[in-house]
Amino acid sequence: MFEDIRDGEYDAFTDLLFNALVGFAFMFFIAFAMINPVAEEGKIDTEVEILITVRWPDAHEDDIDVYVEDPVGNIVWYHEREAGLMHLDRDDRGQFKDVLIVNGAEVENPLNQETVSVRGLMNGEYVINVVHFIATSTEPVPVSVKVEKMNPSVRVVYYGETDLTGTGEEVTVARFTLADDEIEDLNNRPKSLVALTRQTTTNTPGGDMMTGSGEVVRQ
Repeated sequence: MFEDIRDGEYDAFTDLLFNALVGFAFMFFIAFAMINPVAEEGKIDTEVEILITVRWPDAHEDDIDVYVEDPVGNIVWYHEREAGLMHLDRDDRGQFKDVLIVNGAEVENPLNQETVSVRGLMNGEYVINVVHFIATSTEPVPVSVKVEKMNPSVRVVYYGETDLTGTGEEVTVARFTLADDEIEDLNNRPKSLVALTRQTTTNTPGGDMMTGSGEVVRQ
């Protein structure tokens, strides 16, 4: 008789424990089902085929800009941050409003760097220019430019440094032709991309500009 009572109590406890476990599992399932799925809209494709990095001295107050033209004439720059398959990932204005928020406090970011990513390749010529948008002194500013082809492995296409000496100065640092994954005709023949974005055909300090193409003819 006592064994029957103990068995009954044990069965009741087992049923209670099982029901509690089922209830907990059910609530977990409901909570998991109510989690919103990751939104596909606004998803950024992080695949990069060509990465262009422009740097000048940390904490320098001058504003340097990068302009890049693709084979079909798209130009990416600070006013047109996405053009064709190119994207200006970072527009750095020197030390102007160059701060980070850390633990609720503003911390000055000394890094001066602009980057352009090319997320798809097409055959033809690419042109990379740097522009001295704002000069705060008469001292030249050393600007380094690195062009990397990312796939199937990282390969440096170009790396070099040029000095910018005043507001408005534009320098073509690299031009190259992409032909079926091969880089050809790497050069720095001057071509004004600023003029093409402004749709002007006036004379430039370096010489006369060819109408439509932006080519600068040295005098």
